[in-house]
Amino acid sequence: MKNKYTLGGLFSGVGGIEKGFERNNKFKVIWANEKDKFACKTYRENHNHKLYEDDIYDLTPSEMEPVDILAGGFPCQAFSIAGYRKGFDDKRGELFFEIMRFVDELPEKPEVLFLENVKNLKTHDNGKTFKTIEENIKKRGYSFISKVINTSEVTNIPQNRERTYMVCFKGEANWNNLLNKKIDTEGFASYHFSKLFPPQKTEDKIRVQDIIDNDKKENRYYYTEDWMNYDELSEAITSRNTAYQWRRVYVRENQSNEFPTLTANMGTGGHNVPIIMDSYGIRKLTPRECFRLQGFGNIEMPGLRGLAQLYKQAGNMVTIDVVELIAEMIFQALEYKYRNNKETKLNLIQEA
Repeated sequence: MKNKYTLGGLFSGVGGIEKGFERNNKFKVIWANEKDKFACKTYRENHNHKLYEDDIYDLTPSEMEPVDILAGGFPCQAFSIAGYRKGFDDKRGELFFEIMRFVDELPEKPEVLFLENVKNLKTHDNGKTFKTIEENIKKRGYSFISKVINTSEVTNIPQNRERTYMVCFKGEANWNNLLNKKIDTEGFASYHFSKLFPPQKTEDKIRVQDIIDNDKKENRYYYTEDWMNYDELSEAITSRNTAYQWRRVYVRENQSNEFPTLTANMGTGGHNVPIIMDSYGIRKLTPRECFRLQGFGNIEMPGLRGLAQLYKQAGNMVTIDVVELIAEMIFQALEYKYRNNKETKLNLIQEA
């Protein structure tokens, strides 16, 4: 048992996963990695630990400090419904195997792997992609526990955001098989974690009005009569108490009083643009409001010339509040394991 477990982050973006673990206060982030120069600027504004601003291919894990938890929201565009669904045929999809390289080459294998990706990961290529991921993780001695979790169901944040979360514990590769055979696995992290995971659903919700700022924004956020689709917007957007979305050629009102999934391209003016009506007119959400929908309400944003990079960063983020919930479950599972793990049962896990 430790006072704080250490964490290293890969494909960190602006550090949503790292922030979620840090908020738990039982974890200490040692290092993180991100290659996007704009995301790195935002990252450094909000974190104090070491950031490797490098392409992951250029990093040497054997020379890096070992960590208890290796975390990463590896690039999801290759598997996303919104993308081309190329999976491992896309170079971005291959980046999963770089995480495996870190597992193999770090001075010590991490106790836990925490991975996040899009909901579609489970069904991509008729499930073959997900099976490949699971098999590669188990081959390295880890259990494999996964679940699709919706931000709006387990937190009070009103964003419909479904993501696949994967949590894997070292030394318990056959836990899944033992579970299917109804063999007792009590005493190990996967057993205890599976009793806690996924987080329970909550009815406690923040209103749409509580997410948005009421002061007048810069003109660039507002849609005016000279915008080509203004007539469609003004006809469909009539309430200040709900969220809307521009879907290229029409407006969709969210009937659940929550925002649609934030996307990386929402700042480009094309698809999935979240829109609200305030006292001054019809406008898109600001980057700060988008970060708020990801649980990063106190974010420090660097001065960038355009807004597109900030929208991209918010759209690529994992929701911090969801990570914080899972981090607590990981902590409890590790504490349980160290209290109860017996050598004979460890052999059973490894040899079954």
